[in-house]
Amino acid sequence: MYSEELFKESKNYFPGGVNSPVRAFKPYPFFVERAGGSKIVDVDDNSYIDYCLAYGPLILGHADPKVVREVSAQLAIGSAYGAPTENEIKLAKEVVDRIPSAEMVRFANSGTEATMSAIRVARGFTKRDKIIKFEGAYHGAHDYVLVKGGSGAACLPDSAGIPVDTTKNTLSVPFNDEEALTELIEKEGENVACLIMEVVMGNVGCIEPKPGFLEFVRKITEENGIVLIFDEVITGFRASRGGAQEYYGVTPDLTTLGKIVGGGLPMGAFCGKREIMELIAPSGPVYQAGTFSGNPISVQAGISTLTQLDNAFYKDLESKGNFLRSEIRATVEERGLNIQPVGLASMLQIYFNENEVYNYEDAKKSDSERFLVYFRQLLKEGVFIPPSQFECNFISKAHSMEDIEKTSQAIDSALRVAFK
Repeated sequence: MYSEELFKESKNYFPGGVNSPVRAFKPYPFFVERAGGSKIVDVDDNSYIDYCLAYGPLILGHADPKVVREVSAQLAIGSAYGAPTENEIKLAKEVVDRIPSAEMVRFANSGTEATMSAIRVARGFTKRDKIIKFEGAYHGAHDYVLVKGGSGAACLPDSAGIPVDTTKNTLSVPFNDEEALTELIEKEGENVACLIMEVVMGNVGCIEPKPGFLEFVRKITEENGIVLIFDEVITGFRASRGGAQEYYGVTPDLTTLGKIVGGGLPMGAFCGKREIMELIAPSGPVYQAGTFSGNPISVQAGISTLTQLDNAFYKDLESKGNFLRSEIRATVEERGLNIQPVGLASMLQIYFNENEVYNYEDAKKSDSERFLVYFRQLLKEGVFIPPSQFECNFISKAHSMEDIEKTSQAIDSALRVAFK
């Protein structure tokens, strides 16, 4: 198998043989040769219906013709300028038009950079130091948010190389727990600059907020002068045209974006209230910069993608998601399996868990070993999903009903193997 040979060679050059940890799985990951539409093909010529979709950016599927055509045209006239372009304004207008919280935008290079910068400007706005996050939520790979849950205590670093002093101002509470959040804010509220949260926790699977929880978070942050940041790197332009904040009807002060905003190319953004955003340099004292911020290639890919995402698009995508989720639930009920299919819009996951999952502690009780049996069997059936119980699966425009029906059959087969 050529993938196996390449993995052995790659371990000589990359730590663990990969350039991002989630890409590694045993015995070895497949190496990609090409992709198009809903399919991804490895170097051994195995084709898979792809529900990983590069972990979310490819809402149109792989190599969308319009994106390829327009990005190719941009590449022919330059890949980076170090100066502003009109297209940056066009993409910003798309963001402001769609995202309810967006009055001004700053483009960055990744979701990680967007969350890091949003936290910085929130601190600059409030002149406070502490931040609150929810246990298990992933907000990128920067030091402030790579922490373990601490039940309201200052969090310990979740990675070697991060000084304890760096995360001493990072506080955490369980997701969907109003009482714990109330207690923390009563104790620390006057020192808290911001609360950053995934509206739907997409890096521990797919956990939705309980009814009323977002409204509660919005109210308690407003009452205590805390900037509310919705991390919509995953849900932005996926949960709905205006992201999860439109889907659930709750508007934050700031929003971070990534993945879809760059149309499959490296890009991030943060946006929000004008009075906060105008604190960013050069108009204000909060410094943020990047050589490739607003890169013309990524910006064009973003424009080429977002302009295809109208209301009819989202209706069609949600219809596909509802169909696949209903098929999975029917299989689960028919078999009497005590597992939890979850999801919304074009997002879905199955928790190999006897109980419903409302937070990180619940998710950790899932059977990850059985999930890996399920994952490997899906590969044999020609379906690729993220190789982790704690990631989300995605549907794209390119997925046909034939793809989804085949996937339903593959899931049925994979569950038989996982529970035999």
